[in-house]
Parts: sequence; structure tokens; C-alpha cells
Amino acid sequence: MKIYHNFVKNVPLRRLCVLIFCILIIWLMRQIMSTVLLTFVFTFLSVNFIRQIQHHVKLSPFWIITPLYLIIIGLIYLLATHYIPNIIDSTFSLLKKVFNFYDSNKVQSDPVIAFLVESAKNLKLDDQIKTGITEIWRYVTSIGAVGFTIVISFLLSYFYSFEVDWMNQFGRAFEDSKVSWLFEDIHFFAKKFVNTFGVVLEAQVIIAVVNTILTAIALTILKFSSVPSLAMMVFFLSMIPVAGVIISLIPLSIIGYTVGGLQTMIYVWIAILAIHALETYVLNPKLMSSRTHLPIFVTFVVLLISEQLLGTWGLIVGIPIFTFFLDVLGVQTTNK
Repeated sequence: MKIYHNFVKNVPLRRLCVLIFCILIIWLMRQIMSTVLLTFVFTFLSVNFIRQIQHHVKLSPFWIITPLYLIIIGLIYLLATHYIPNIIDSTFSLLKKVFNFYDSNKVQSDPVIAFLVESAKNLKLDDQIKTGITEIWRYVTSIGAVGFTIVISFLLSYFYSFEVDWMNQFGRAFEDSKVSWLFEDIHFFAKKFVNTFGVVLEAQVIIAVVNTILTAIALTILKFSSVPSLAMMVFFLSMIPVAGVIISLIPLSIIGYTVGGLQTMIYVWIAILAIHALETYVLNPKLMSSRTHLPIFVTFVVLLISEQLLGTWGLIVGIPIFTFFLDVLGVQTTNK
């Protein structure tokens, strides 16, 4: 019993054990990781929205979040019935056009094409594309399971959000239990997790949306076809810090060369460079605190490791998880 009391009093050791315990539980839940992460993202955004509204108007969370979720459901219905079929058709038309263009004899010995192909090889873009196609095909062939995951995550986030005050009160009750130290430490890590992982992930979503809108405007001005399809690609790749911009530049360059030759391709580079500069020097400092400033080398290493450990999800949540551990260890990073 004395060993137990000494363990409880040794806060650093105790919290280390609790952190390892939490990591083990999460690892055992890896089969439902998509549901867990989507639920967290939806809930985090919903609760933030509730707090923003309550800051101006004192309303119950139920009356704030219910209209929002009904609007989202309506928008999803419109997308599924009107826009998604058109996007799929335009995507196939764009791919067919690109393949026909690059299969022609005119471009077989083109130095620009050779440069793009070599760049794709150096970035191992072919592997990225194969992995992406494999993931997309897996999701398409199991669309029922994917839809079920999204629906369950959506419902869970809704139930948590409109009972957020009750859930907080329910959670605090465990801190008065017989193993209060355990739940106090879990609360300690949960608070840090929300303040780092949640904030960084939210910022990535906002940056991805801004990048997508600006890129879509630029591609429309350059008279690209199938802009909605390209915008979707840009959005998902923008969720990958740093690497997403580099990966998206190759297919956009290839399509730009198809549309208007070398001149259009250079315009695409200028547009992407300007958008990336806006992200680097305006959005990142404003949306992400100084603790998230990481060297590019570290960013790529974290992405490589997280992709191996967590698959496609690792490319999105790898950096937020890494910043969480930096916060737990008390490591303060600053921009150069």
C-alpha cells in the first residue's frame, strides 16, 4: 500500500504511466480510428461554434447546434443529389482529356513533359498516386462502411455538443472518485490535447478551405475545366502540411500545360507560389501559435513516420499529434 501511495504522490511518474495507458487504449481502438478522429473533429468544431454564439447570445447549446446540423444535412443532400454526380463526370472527362493529350506523338519528346515526369519521379509522386488510388478504390468499394462511419461520427458529435455542459459536469464527477488521481491526469492530458491537437487541426481545415477557394479562383481565371474536381484535390492535399502544396503542384502543372502550354503552367506556378506565401506568412502565424512552427525537415520526417504508423490519416493528424507531445514535454518552439 505504501508503494501505491508513493506512486500517487510522484506526479511526473504517475502522469507518464497514465499517458502510456492512454496511448495503449487508443492503439487498441485503431480499428475504429476513423470514427474516433471524425467524432473529435466534428465535436471540436461544434463546441467552438457554440461558445462563439454564447459569447454574444445566451442560448442553450441545443438551440444553437440543432439548426446548424440541420443546415449541414440539407447541404449534404444537395451535394449528393446535384453536384457530386456532375463532379464525377467532369473528373472522368478531365482525366480522359489529359491522357489523350499526353499519349499523342506531339508531346512524347517535349522537354517540359520530360521535366515534369522527372520531378514526379523525384518526389515519388507515382507511389503517392498509387496509394491514393488504392485508398479511393477501397473507400468506393466500401462506401456503405464509410457512410456509416461519417453518420455515426456526426450523430455522436451532435449528442455531445447539445449536452456539452452536462458532459463536462459528468466528467468532473470522476475527479471525486476513489481513483481521482487517474481522472485528474486524464483531464490534464485531455485539456492539452484539445489546446494543441484540436487547435492545430482546426487551423489546418481553415487554411485548406482558404487555399482551395483561392486556387479555384485562380484556375477559373486561367480557364481550367473541371475546377470543382481540382478544388477537391487541392482541399485534401492542403490538409497535409508543406508536402501537400508540393504534391499538388505536379498534377496542376501537367493539366496547366495541357490547357495552355508552358505559359499557363508558369501562371499556375506563380498562383500557387502566391497562395503558399499567403499561407506561410499570414495564415499560419495568425491561426497557429508559435508552438507549431517546425523546421521543414522535421515536418517531413513526422509526416513520413505518421503515414507509416497511421496510414492516410497520419498525413493529416501527424503534425497535430507531434505538437501535442511537444506541449506535454514542455518544448517551446519558435519561428526563426
